[in-house]
Amino acid sequence: MWNVLAKLNKNLILAIPAMMVVGFVSGLVTDASSMKSLILPFTFLMVYPMMVTLKIRQVFEGGDGKAQFLTQGINFLIIPFVAFGLGRIFFADLPYMALGLLLAALVPTSGMTISWTGFARGNLAAAVKMTVVGLVLGSLATPFYVQALMGAQVEVDLLGIFRQIVLIVFLPMGAGYLTQRGLIRRYGREDFLKHLAPRFPGLSTLGVLGIVFIAMALKAPAIAARPDQLVLIFVPLFLLYVFNFLLSTMVGKMLLARGDAIALVYGTVMRNLSIALAVAISAFGAAGSDAALVIALAYVIQVQSAAWYVKFTPRLFGAVESTTQSV
Repeated sequence: MWNVLAKLNKNLILAIPAMMVVGFVSGLVTDASSMKSLILPFTFLMVYPMMVTLKIRQVFEGGDGKAQFLTQGINFLIIPFVAFGLGRIFFADLPYMALGLLLAALVPTSGMTISWTGFARGNLAAAVKMTVVGLVLGSLATPFYVQALMGAQVEVDLLGIFRQIVLIVFLPMGAGYLTQRGLIRRYGREDFLKHLAPRFPGLSTLGVLGIVFIAMALKAPAIAARPDQLVLIFVPLFLLYVFNFLLSTMVGKMLLARGDAIALVYGTVMRNLSIALAVAISAFGAAGSDAALVIALAYVIQVQSAAWYVKFTPRLFGAVESTTQSV
């Protein structure tokens, strides 16, 4: 079982599009409305395993303040407003799809931020800090950004969004931290890191695939009626990711050392689409399925682009330096 989950986690490039197709077909041949009751369990399965392996202690370590400041500046002062502008252009008459684009830009970093930074031989300690700080700040800021930018176009229940954020982020975070401490106390830190921690990302992947399946199944009839809508969604998402990669690459090359620059790229480009997807489906009712479709397609672009970026990293940032491998 664990081998299968590990393979799924390493092959998200194929697994997510495949699950989108399966969900689409399922939504055409069955009534998917009953699947809404599975959203919360899959959401917990998606977020909780990430929190078990999160190294919160590294947030309080220093040495990379400039990279952290630049990363969160891009995450909260630039990217959400670019997403909002693209939504106004491409989804002028589809406010909940514009909401999906905004949500996809609002919660930065995920466990994949750390993974891809490692694959590209960047500063892992900086990536861990970016992940924790971005996740907490993004979760707290999302309701306010949505209210301020989209409140005139969509029905925003500020308290309801906060309640969902608590259920989706902070409850699993607390449970994950307690689980981590309990496992370390019982098995020791070395055994936990070597044998237990690597199993949890696979469980998270199951949650991601389940949520993607549900989102596609719920939207299948609408997509079948207007298949051109997928192209309409793809274009602004593609532009958003291209802009993000270009901006973060230029900032990193100009202002940071190699390892920190790579961490900055993945600390800004990798959005926590799992949380965005869960918020879209659980906090905005039936209309949230439009937002969820945008976020589900963002998975495909994000994973594919992150994988390709690793291949071009040596050309962009030069050869690996031994000092970049901070753990």
